[in-house]
Amino acid sequence: MTETSLSPYVMALETLRAQPTHKLKEVGDQWRTPDKLWWGINTKYGPFVLDLFADQDNAKCEDFYSAEDNALTQDWSARLAVLQGAGYANPPYSRASKHDGAYITGMRHIITHTMSMREAGGRYVFLIKAATGEVWWPEEADHIAFIRGRISFDLPDWYRPEEGQPTESSAGFGAAIAVFDKTWRGPKFDYVSRDELEARGAAMLAHVDRAAARLIKSMPAPSIITETINDVWSAEVTLFADQIPELAALPQEHARKVKHHINRMLLERQPSTEIIAAAQSLTATFGELAQ
Repeated sequence: MTETSLSPYVMALETLRAQPTHKLKEVGDQWRTPDKLWWGINTKYGPFVLDLFADQDNAKCEDFYSAEDNALTQDWSARLAVLQGAGYANPPYSRASKHDGAYITGMRHIITHTMSMREAGGRYVFLIKAATGEVWWPEEADHIAFIRGRISFDLPDWYRPEEGQPTESSAGFGAAIAVFDKTWRGPKFDYVSRDELEARGAAMLAHVDRAAARLIKSMPAPSIITETINDVWSAEVTLFADQIPELAALPQEHARKVKHHINRMLLERQPSTEIIAAAQSLTATFGELAQ
């Protein structure tokens, strides 16, 4: 896609990401669903195979629609028929805007397209604000579960706070899960505990960690990681490295290899979750070798 074909929404987002520092209020549509909460919702309403509003840095599924793709112009139902699962959305709330004659944002237009996709087939699960007074509130959803407990979302990986700006979110708000699926046979309304969802998610992540640990043991020794004497790293590499406390305890040559691997995955535009998982795995393996 050429730069001239990008929507103003996408260009503004790229400009924001490239800024050296940010204000919290600038995060806008880019708040991320916490992993434990997402996995909990996934176990209850999934399996999720398509993230409807995401990008390469925050996508929860391998398949996703970015702002460049414009999900409101895509056939979600056809995609799910191939992927064999459900779609997930933590939708953007910015005001409605158009590009090339099609809406790219606006909750009313998102809900309208969702209902169209529901009729075509498939399950679409939204984590939304419990804002029943809003004009976009999806009264027509097949199931709405109000979450007991306030939800605090995660900051995007690219967020670099200005001096005096918070480094994490402390705010939270009431939320609900809306299910759009014409085959739904459960209750129209329900309640679910945030603690229950997070417990489900923590259990699933524990299974994932155990599976990853078994996989790591079967992998070749990390000597295949490219040798490098570089000790000057970009802010992005440092940001990822700082999320792995055990990395600081490694011998310098091993820590250098892990950071080099992080840098390579960043250049390949790998999802942040995969970068962290790979770096954690390498750090753990190097730690075992150093013992």
